[in-house]
Amino acid sequence: MAHSDSEIQIGAQGRVVIPAHLRKALGFKPGDRLVARQVGESLVLERREAIEKRLQARFGHIPREVSLVDELIGERRAEAAREECES
Repeated sequence: MAHSDSEIQIGAQGRVVIPAHLRKALGFKPGDRLVARQVGESLVLERREAIEKRLQARFGHIPREVSLVDELIGERRAEAAREECES
């Protein structure tokens, strides 16, 4: 993956223009929608599809019938019960 540094200026209403060579290299087209997020002191722009792929790769080993929400709630309840017994 090649890195290309370009200095850009924040314009009116916080607008930024992604330089043409970066748009071309990343395959960005007019009308594309990107997700913006802060990572430390950096601003990261990426396609929703890239985020979905990353999450699928990270959690793809979990069977669909497993509810991570239910597991988290169960863990929290067990933790609360332990704390109650200790007090």
